[in-house]
Amino acid sequence: MLNNIFTSILTEGTFTAAQLGIVTITSLICGLIIALAYSVKNKCSRSFTTTLIMLPAIVELVIILVNGNIGAGVAVAGAFSLVRFRSAPGRGQEITSIFLAMAVGLATGMGYIGVAILFTVIISAINLMLNITKLGAADEYHRILKITVPENLDYEGRFEDIFNKYLSDYTYEEVKTSNMGSLYKITLSVALKTGVSTKAMLDEIRTRNGNLDISLGRQMENMESL
Repeated sequence: MLNNIFTSILTEGTFTAAQLGIVTITSLICGLIIALAYSVKNKCSRSFTTTLIMLPAIVELVIILVNGNIGAGVAVAGAFSLVRFRSAPGRGQEITSIFLAMAVGLATGMGYIGVAILFTVIISAINLMLNITKLGAADEYHRILKITVPENLDYEGRFEDIFNKYLSDYTYEEVKTSNMGSLYKITLSVALKTGVSTKAMLDEIRTRNGNLDISLGRQMENMESL
């Protein structure tokens, strides 16, 4: 019984209308599961969700039309996938989900319905668990602090007492000049102490930097890109 899960319903590259319907429906269901698992705790556009749902069925059809020739099928599907990757690079999880959808399409295109369903459920469950637990996510109190100071202000040691009061840890990441050298922009990676007031910290900093620009925010999303 267990071996039937790993048996193909297609033989020698031939198929019937019923078999085509089964593998196509299976591809769409697997794509829907992949899309749902990805969308939990993730910012997901409607376009990308539609892509994840439809991609397994498209790859499956390509494999069937080349009569189960994996080499030719991968070459054709790979050529189509270049359209997606000519755009701006996505996050690692987005690219992983696309490859998962393509792998499921390869499995259904070869007729391995059980393999496609089993693989989709296992990988999507792991993906869902990682999204919910936020494994590898930045600490809740970790922030990026940017301070602008005038060129005549010696910023070294100027803010350390404020940092020690409100921050449990801080690291200078970057210092660069701006406005033709009349300003310095300092970027720090900081960790806030529990229960501190960010407004009070920013108020104290702006009394020493001439009331110039200060920003405090989370790590930018593009840091997750490959």
